[in-house]
Amino acid sequence: MKRVLITGGAGFIGSNLVSALHARGYEVTVLDNLSEQIHGNDPESSPLFKSIQNKVRFIRGSVCDRNTMERALNGQNVVVHYAAETGTGQSMYMVDHYTRVNIQATAMMLDILGSRKDHGIKRMVLASSRSIYGEGRYSDANGRPTYPAHRDEADMQVGRFDLYDPHSNAPLTLVATDEESLIHPSSVYGITKQVQEQLVMTVCPLLGIEPVALRYQNVYGPGQSLSNPYTGILSIFSNLIMNRKPINVFEDGQESRDFVYINDVVAATMLAIERPNVGQGIFNVGSGEATDVNTVVQMLSKYFNRDVPVVISGNYRLGDIRHNFADLGRIRKQLGYEPKVSFEQGIANFVEWARTLGPMESGYEQSIAEMKERGLMK
Repeated sequence: MKRVLITGGAGFIGSNLVSALHARGYEVTVLDNLSEQIHGNDPESSPLFKSIQNKVRFIRGSVCDRNTMERALNGQNVVVHYAAETGTGQSMYMVDHYTRVNIQATAMMLDILGSRKDHGIKRMVLASSRSIYGEGRYSDANGRPTYPAHRDEADMQVGRFDLYDPHSNAPLTLVATDEESLIHPSSVYGITKQVQEQLVMTVCPLLGIEPVALRYQNVYGPGQSLSNPYTGILSIFSNLIMNRKPINVFEDGQESRDFVYINDVVAATMLAIERPNVGQGIFNVGSGEATDVNTVVQMLSKYFNRDVPVVISGNYRLGDIRHNFADLGRIRKQLGYEPKVSFEQGIANFVEWARTLGPMESGYEQSIAEMKERGLMK
């Protein structure tokens, strides 16, 4: 299993995985369209693309193109499927595009493999997402597990952002989300990742391929795009701090996510590639800790050593969840994964790297304007 295809392998996670595979002597092929949203106006000069040059056989093209996909799959032993559109907010108004890239292209890839008796693929590792869970797992006042539905816009309009039991109106208690938790995505992106995962987990065993789905939490670290407004709040806030601009914190700043450092994600993915007899494995990949947005702002300000005005505005996006963090019990037990990098150390590393690039032009303001225009941002 020494020949690996990484779709989307010139992206943030993919390029880091390339380096790890290359260091271990794998023959790596990367299929990537070098999207301008990720790589900028001159994609072939982007740091991410440069980091994989001379380490891979590179195919520039779309996963939606059948001939390109057929060529990329030839002679491979393992497929790591990263290629996807990833903006949660953007997915809500580019529904057809997200569906074609994330779902239809995956179906086509499986179709190609199904038409080949000797496809040679032994394992497929899919980059799934915590977004398929929608809201995370909670317990009610009696300690029973519960999975809240999407938050009501009327509640958020009056600043009621937390989750409550609809029967007793008592507050719910956040607990770690395990792999057996309810799947109920709250965005088009989450829906596409759910279907993508179901396709891979259902079809691959019929083709003699071991499928592994890694439900990544919020991945961050050096190399993450500072210009892509759909990358996440670490990049957005870093650009604002470096530009000495105010930060608009949505809701009340207490909303939280599980931020997992890129090195830990690569380590988990290597385990998913190399560990024998994984079976049809579905695993959360995260830090196992919830970090709220206010803490993110404080930590970034600390390591940039710069204070900017922070406005906790009460703004909110439809489709956003309140909380989610990963239960890592299964991946610890079955793959031996253990996150190594604390959030504070990860932020320190991220800021040190971001300083070397300085502030970048970002489409953040435009993305907010687009969501407001479509009624998705309040």
